[in-house]
Amino acid sequence: MENKEGKLEQELEVSAKHYSEDKFWTKLKKFGKKAGSSVVYAVLLLYYTLQKPEVPKKAKATIIGALGYFILPIDLIPDFAVGIGFTDDLGALGIALIQVAIYIDDEIKMKAKNKLAEWFGNNVDTSLIDKKIN
Repeated sequence: MENKEGKLEQELEVSAKHYSEDKFWTKLKKFGKKAGSSVVYAVLLLYYTLQKPEVPKKAKATIIGALGYFILPIDLIPDFAVGIGFTDDLGALGIALIQVAIYIDDEIKMKAKNKLAEWFGNNVDTSLIDKKIN
């Protein structure tokens, strides 16, 4: 498992060059529903954490790498693959979330949940991800 995580971290570094705020929102708007609420919630948590000025550069680099991987047009499992297309994205996002969890506060969670509700309604269960970052 450790080797797999190391490889994914290397891929995050490479994919960071693909991140831009415009590309981020374009991909999220285009594929958000298809990606599902868990992927979108993870992405939003990282995005809002990135906006905090007090988050260290190293943590921001991790976030940008994960969001760049999400945006990347070519990844390990094509995003259009029904049912599994965003599995690798969620893995990359999950690693980044765990690494920057210390910076994810209640305000960030609320912003992410409010935005999530715009796409998926108010009855989205975020407890699985919330448990992993607490």
